[in-house]
Amino acid sequence: MAEDRPVKIHYAPNTRAVRVVWLCEELGLPYTLERYALGDPKMRGPEHLARHPLGRVPVLEDGATRLYESGAIVEYILARHGGGRLRPAPEDESFPHYLQWLHYAEGIIMPHVNVIVVETVFLPPERRNQVNVDRATKQLGRALAAVDAALARRDYLLGDFSGADIMTGHATIVAAGLGADLSAMTHLPGYVERLRARPALAASWDA
Repeated sequence: MAEDRPVKIHYAPNTRAVRVVWLCEELGLPYTLERYALGDPKMRGPEHLARHPLGRVPVLEDGATRLYESGAIVEYILARHGGGRLRPAPEDESFPHYLQWLHYAEGIIMPHVNVIVVETVFLPPERRNQVNVDRATKQLGRALAAVDAALARRDYLLGDFSGADIMTGHATIVAAGLGADLSAMTHLPGYVERLRARPALAASWDA
């Protein structure tokens, strides 16, 4: 994109779009917002469905480029606009671990979060299944325990803050907000607080 043209983010609060705004704030990358409320009929309209076939957010528009999966957007922004920041170089020995934690959010944590949200928020009480909630809660605890173990002797997943913390850190914050039990974990509560204290994250919540 031209350096003087900001990227455009289609955004709704309390969604994965927060990750994209957070990253842009961390990088100081100019952006504009198209803001929606959750359930906004515009998200199911033909114009937005042409951007995202499921009528969801985030969507990133960068000139002629359009992406709608948050992990792909994070990778894209860092590759195109990061200038080497917030990710190790591919030849760095930490790069495989960076990729693992970048994708851990959607591959491991968020499937369990999604089940809990559907069963406890979206479905009416008569359609909820406590077995599903209990199973997802147990698996979420195991997923978070692995993050806790990775944070031993370090503040962030790779030591220094990176795009992996934007992805898996955000998923961890969401899980904590749903009431995931972190009491037996040594490092995760402090990690969540460090992330919440970052000004760029605060700006993304308030976008």
